[in-house]
Amino acid sequence: MKLIKYSFAAALAVMQCYAGYAQEKKADTITVGQLLLTDRQTLDDVTVSANKVAEPRRNVAQQVVVLSQKAIAASQSQTTADLMATANIFVQKSQMGGGSPVLRGFEANRVLMVVDGVRMNNIIYRAGHLQNIVTLDNASLERVEVLYGPSSSVYGSDALGGVINFYTKRPVFSTNGKLNTGVNAFVRYGSVNNEMTGHADVNLGGKKLASMTSLTYSSFGDLKGGASQNPFYDTAYGNRLYYVERINGRDTLVSNDDKYKQVQSAYTQYDIVQKFAYKQNEHVTHGLNLQYSSSTDIPRYDRLTDPTAAGLKYAQWYYGPQQRMMAAYDLNVNNEASFFQQIHGGINYQAIEESRHTRNFGSSKLSHRVEQVNVTGLNLDMQHVAGKHALRLGVDAQSNTLKSTATAENITTGVSSKLDTRYPDGDNTMMNAAVYASHTWHISNKTVLTDGLRLGLISLHSTFSDSSFFHLPFRSVDQSNVVYSGSVGLVHLPTDKWKLSALVSTGFRAPNVDDLAKVFESAAGSLIVPNNNLQPEKTVNAEVGVTKIFGNRTVWETNLYYTWFIDAIVTDQFQYEGQDSVMYNGAMSRVLANQNKRKAYIYGVSSSVHSRLSNTLSLHGAVNYTYGRINGSTLTPLDHIPPAMVRLQLSYAKNKLGADFIINYNSEKKLADYFRNGEDNEQYATPEGMPAWMTANLRVSYQVQKYMTLQAGIDNILDTQYRTFASGINAPGRNIFGVVRFHY
Repeated sequence: MKLIKYSFAAALAVMQCYAGYAQEKKADTITVGQLLLTDRQTLDDVTVSANKVAEPRRNVAQQVVVLSQKAIAASQSQTTADLMATANIFVQKSQMGGGSPVLRGFEANRVLMVVDGVRMNNIIYRAGHLQNIVTLDNASLERVEVLYGPSSSVYGSDALGGVINFYTKRPVFSTNGKLNTGVNAFVRYGSVNNEMTGHADVNLGGKKLASMTSLTYSSFGDLKGGASQNPFYDTAYGNRLYYVERINGRDTLVSNDDKYKQVQSAYTQYDIVQKFAYKQNEHVTHGLNLQYSSSTDIPRYDRLTDPTAAGLKYAQWYYGPQQRMMAAYDLNVNNEASFFQQIHGGINYQAIEESRHTRNFGSSKLSHRVEQVNVTGLNLDMQHVAGKHALRLGVDAQSNTLKSTATAENITTGVSSKLDTRYPDGDNTMMNAAVYASHTWHISNKTVLTDGLRLGLISLHSTFSDSSFFHLPFRSVDQSNVVYSGSVGLVHLPTDKWKLSALVSTGFRAPNVDDLAKVFESAAGSLIVPNNNLQPEKTVNAEVGVTKIFGNRTVWETNLYYTWFIDAIVTDQFQYEGQDSVMYNGAMSRVLANQNKRKAYIYGVSSSVHSRLSNTLSLHGAVNYTYGRINGSTLTPLDHIPPAMVRLQLSYAKNKLGADFIINYNSEKKLADYFRNGEDNEQYATPEGMPAWMTANLRVSYQVQKYMTLQAGIDNILDTQYRTFASGINAPGRNIFGVVRFHY
């Protein structure tokens, strides 16, 4: 903790000193209209996510972090999960082909992900660690906006910790009567995992019709972890000493020639985005958005390292190709003469396939469990502006269906047989429909009030067709929940150098099939049954924000929050038809069920400083701290709470040359602060917990000529060995990368 305090204090002191210099120069004056500085490169005063319309950042009470297209390209992130870490967002990893972002102590199905206005969260999003973010191609992104804190009033279920909005590149029309042609392409190599990535996107724009096509292919070899001793810990950890190979028809433990090479972490992925836009007239535009992502098998690295007395528990554990297909139609109407000056409507369809494949060491039984999810959604958003008031009304709905299948393959004989499914094997449907309203009142030039309300209904239906594996005393389960949320925020601008904000908001997450009917026999003598009375999880959040401008070039922004987490879902003892035990598989089994029993609280602070030290140098610092506890007879640690994080970045830009030097730091997470036997994965930590770590990183870019830019860099310069909290794979060691970019 001392290092955090000293580093942040030093950064702030440097920035304060240079603020006086900047004031003398009288250049690039900053006002409250230019508060959004998280892209490290430019000032941007507009956000579009808070209320689904473009509005000045100064009017938004909610904490918002934005990554611009320039910042995304400069980050040189291998995946979209890695991109989140560049915004000082904590990311958990169970394998290289994944990443689970954490917002204010909430993770997985308690964080909503949205791509081009379409919800990604679906009927099977689980509460553990989710890897779905890697199905989004970061090379195709134009912008990312992160809303912190409960956002259910506008976005509905799952937005407990916040919302991550991804915006892919848009087709650009011609404005001069000639065909508007734009090409962006790059190839990148990274040494730490022999990464080879190629990307190209092409824009063809006429006066009425425009097209944007994006293609990306990435191949990642086995990831090599750091080989140098972590200065915050005196013992090596996470080394890959041996792995499993099948030799002469038998599973065999093979010694690893390079213990830092994390064998069985490699995978390949490709992504396609095709967007069309048609301008009907000056007021009406239509859009068609097609996206497809697929991969090879992705090894579940952490499970492949689980030990047993004989060596390793699993010979095979991998996710099958994770496929995401999306088709969305959008209608946008902008007419200042209409009652609703802005109207956005859309209908979308998603087809997702996920699968898990496991085989124990020494066994010939390879289990295949496949989930096919189909989602149809629609939305309508309208805005009416009159004087000092802006009223936004919206309707959105989604229909989810799930088909869960499973087979067991004998890898010796090739014979397949039935296997119990991960989810109910009959019909699984989830319906979600809601109306919402949000309102902004410009009380004066200095004070803005924003409020919002949502009311909806979410229902779930599942059936069990095959009772040969689980002789359950029921064949179906139905559930219906009325959901609601609200928010009110106030922004006050005392001067053009200050912004003060306060916000109270609520959030909810309705149970899905993963909560209600995923597991049946959790262990011998314990039977988990569906609970029709399961209710949504809820949060109530209060936060304040302060933004202060020093001189003309330094901005300091801080948000403090406190969140009450109520009706959280836990698995506990239960009664079925009045009995706490039932006869199951010939034995009396204790009845368990998911129930709304947990109450917890989370508080924290997020602070950042951005300063233009000179016309060529800028410095950015950010720190995040989160603390969470479960209320009970004694206070116990809440799961998913990341350690304190610090990021410092010094940037240089002059003419055609740019450079960034970045320091990332995570404090230690002691085992006493883990939620034991849960999602914090203490089995993948050291005996003391997860040690602190720090990396130094350097990136350089040079524009060779008008159409070509070269980029290169070294991540984890000292090749430090470390692992992020709750993760089951060591972080990358020293990575030397090079990029050739072409832009026309």
